[in-house]
This record gives sequence, structure tokens and C-alpha cells, in this order.
Amino acid sequence: MIYRKLGRTGEKVSAVGLGGFHIGFPKDPTEGVRIIRHALDRGITFLDNCWDYHNGESERRMGTALRDGYRDKVFLMTKFDGRTRASTAQQIDESLQRLETDHIDLIQYHENIRMEDPDRFFAPDGPLEALMAAKKAGKIRFIGFTGHKDPAVHLRMLEVAGAHKFHFDTCQMPLNVMDAHFRSFGRQVLPKLVEEGIAVLGMKPLGDGNVLTSGKVTAIECLHYALTLPTSVVITGCDSIERVNQAIEAVDTFKPLGNEQVGRLLEKTKDAALTGAYEPFKTTSRYDGTAQNPLWMGEPEKL
Repeated sequence: MIYRKLGRTGEKVSAVGLGGFHIGFPKDPTEGVRIIRHALDRGITFLDNCWDYHNGESERRMGTALRDGYRDKVFLMTKFDGRTRASTAQQIDESLQRLETDHIDLIQYHENIRMEDPDRFFAPDGPLEALMAAKKAGKIRFIGFTGHKDPAVHLRMLEVAGAHKFHFDTCQMPLNVMDAHFRSFGRQVLPKLVEEGIAVLGMKPLGDGNVLTSGKVTAIECLHYALTLPTSVVITGCDSIERVNQAIEAVDTFKPLGNEQVGRLLEKTKDAALTGAYEPFKTTSRYDGTAQNPLWMGEPEKL
């Protein structure tokens, strides 16, 4: 396994991380636990999750997997959907309970996908107040934000954070061979994160499998591309032992791609990528959990 610095946090994490959403796919909960422990036994230390994944089942499975001394081996991340202080605080406590831990190493503001989401984060009686209280209480260590829709929203979050003199520890976003051509987080947001010393968490290296349906690239090529970028960790969804082994193979065979190699990959994917067809998380609402379930955000129904 390769281990990389997590921005300015002083932590090191595995270059590939285990996505939390796919852990909820196996019908048998014990299979999800088996997948997690197999990943940890193979050297993966970064675990991704979210308060809302499969109605909390992903966190419950991860909590079970982290028994018997496994918790001490991992850097544990989860996300929350709350847009108020109260809903954020409640979701933090519920995640702690499901994950069977007294602290979360990194918690992230989930689905920063609307231009107003940065304002909600920093608003009076908003999420940041709950996060700072939780940090003071030892419930969380580091704070980040995520999003999959449009790099303009991420850039606005960084702008608003700067106006509030707040430094995020991490930022999570799609980074793949299609992203380079369409609403590109890699071209627009990545340089700003590197400049500000914010750890880059790449996600959707295979685009939830959609990139592979283009027939232009292999899974290993996709993972090697994402690993070549200045990422602290590349988070990949694994709903089977085979998918974990694929991620491990990508690390075992990884050598940073040269400019010519990257150029060839991007040339192969350019025409397919231009409409966003292989990144439906950017172009459709299917991946927007908070849009489909506004109650998750804990906002009042009427102003």
C-alpha cells in the first residue's frame, strides 16, 4: 500500500480508500463486514461513509467491522446532511452511535451542490457552529466538504470560507478521465486546493461504473489516472471482495503517469465525455440525495 499526506493535518492515509455507499449493497450485512475487513487487512486505512447511506446501514456495517481492534487501524470519515446547527449535531451523534466509536477522524459537509450551500454552512445557528462544538468535545477531529455537481459550487465554498477566515482540512470531489473534459473539478478546483493546502479526496474514479460503459478505458487505467493527480486518497466503491482486490491491484501496479500517457487517456475519452453522459451525478438528480430527501437537511418546511 502507498500512504500519502492528508493535506496539512499531519495524518497519512492509504492512497486508495474504501467507499461507504457500496458497502450497503450486499443483501447479507455480514458480507459488507467481510469486505471492509478484507480491505483493512490489505492495507487500506481510509474509510468513507455518510449518515444517510442506505438509511444508516452502511455506518452500522462499518461499526460492526471496526470491532475487535480494527478501529485503531483506520482513519474514519463520514458525512452529514444537516443545514442547521441542531440537525448537524443530531446527525453527528447518530453517526458516532452507528459507527460504534467515540470520535470520527474526519466529518464532511455532504452534497455541497447548490450555490447557496456555502452560505448555509457558515450561517448563524448553522452547521459550522455544531461542528466546532463537536470538535471541542472531542467527537470529531477534522472538517471537510464534498460535492459532485458543479466545480463552480466548490469554488464558491472556498471563496466564502476565505471570507470567514476558515480553512477546510479536506475537500472531496469527482476526479476521473471524463471529468477532465466536462465541468472539470480537476481543472478548476484541484489547483486551488493544492494552493491552499487542503487535502484532495478524489471520488468516482470509475464514475460509479459509468465510465467503463464507454468502452474507452479499463478500471485500472481509471484508477491510475486518479492516483496520478495530487490526491491524498482516491475513494472507490467496493461491493465485493473482487472490487477491493482490483483497487489493491491498481496500487500494486501504479507508477505515476507521464504527461504523454495522460494525454493519450484524455484523447481516448474526449468525445465521449463532452456531454457529461458518463457522469450522471453531474447531469441528473439521481445522485442528489438531499434534493430527493429535503428533510435530511433539517431545514424548516416554511420560512
